[in-house]
Amino acid sequence: MAVWALGINHHTAPLDLRGRFAFALDQMGPAVQGLRSALSKPPEAAILSTCNRTEIYCASDALEIVPTLHWLAQSGGVSSETLKSHTYTLEGSMAARHAFRVASGLDSMVLGEPQILGQFKDAVRAAEEAGALGQTLNQLFQRSFAVAKEVRSSTEIGAHSISMAAAAVRLAGQIFEDIQDIRVLFVGAGDMIELAATHFAAKHPKSLVIANRTLDRGEQLAAQLGAQVMPLSDLPNRLHEFDAVISCTASTLPLIGLGAVEKALKLRRHRPMFMVDLAVPRDIEPQVKDLSDVYLYTVDDLASVVQTGQANRQAAVAKAEAIIDAGVQSFVSWLDQRDPVTGVVPLIQQLQVQTEEWRQTELAKARKALAKGEPLEAVLESLSKGLAQKMLHGPLAELRASDAEVRERAGEAIRQFFLRKAR
Repeated sequence: MAVWALGINHHTAPLDLRGRFAFALDQMGPAVQGLRSALSKPPEAAILSTCNRTEIYCASDALEIVPTLHWLAQSGGVSSETLKSHTYTLEGSMAARHAFRVASGLDSMVLGEPQILGQFKDAVRAAEEAGALGQTLNQLFQRSFAVAKEVRSSTEIGAHSISMAAAAVRLAGQIFEDIQDIRVLFVGAGDMIELAATHFAAKHPKSLVIANRTLDRGEQLAAQLGAQVMPLSDLPNRLHEFDAVISCTASTLPLIGLGAVEKALKLRRHRPMFMVDLAVPRDIEPQVKDLSDVYLYTVDDLASVVQTGQANRQAAVAKAEAIIDAGVQSFVSWLDQRDPVTGVVPLIQQLQVQTEEWRQTELAKARKALAKGEPLEAVLESLSKGLAQKMLHGPLAELRASDAEVRERAGEAIRQFFLRKAR
């Protein structure tokens, strides 16, 4: 069974290119089905998509990396040649190692961050609901989760971790004298916004407002934090009211344009605005960054901030990698055992089928003999002899072979399998 992974992440591709390949959770199922139909034989498949990465995991009888690349390029509207220069491809044990490292937070922008594991589980759940998971990928992912759990519980990889949300608060503290004097707007109400809002709420700003397309979700989050809500449609007319804007939605197009920010700055008499765009694709037009009174940060801009404290966690990385090594070896062994040519599992299955055929044949003979009225003892004797003869036919034929080397190998095998003393 061939296993492969193909992806782009914050190490290999800029933010705007990554934005072309972002899949919302409700898009995962159709996307996985589209990928499977694009390959010559529908593989097991799953897609992981976060603000920092989009990765495809597949398992099939044959390796199909090039068609996988073509499908991803087409989904993002770029040429395969353009995309290829930003992707990485991994096969077999290297694909497993990568999955284990991602799930454990070792490949994240924020070393040891815990959110990726939940995102990975969401991706696997979406693939399972789409009917795209089979035994191989299911084993890969379940082992990934088990390794991640062990890394979390037995190392300090997540200690002193600074999340994107915490980094946003830290930056705001550098721009404003006192966070308690500012008004903060959160655009969206997903997990990232909830985390960011929680961090800001701990600093007790003057006001917190949540703008979301669905008011119900916005109201639920606002109730948790003592915040206010407003319709997303009010955003252009009320943008000037806020000193800080944190946005992270699943919109495929920017929600906050250059013109809206310019208008807000005029109404604010050019008092500075702090803006953080945590969305991929972008929620805020990139040209906003060029305005002199705006401090705009994207997920990539926050990288230097979240690296703080990484050195304190490097000692845990070696221990985590050792756990991952053991997990990879275990998965590869499991995979090798199921190889249709060299694996022991197919051989075991063939042996079980063969012995069941022998058993059924001798059982049918015994039933016929009993039906004819033959004595039970004689029938049992015949049944046992028939089974013994069938089991010994192959070994005896090898021992009688004319080739001395064949006889020697057969003798060693027979002594190993049949003549071992019971312990």
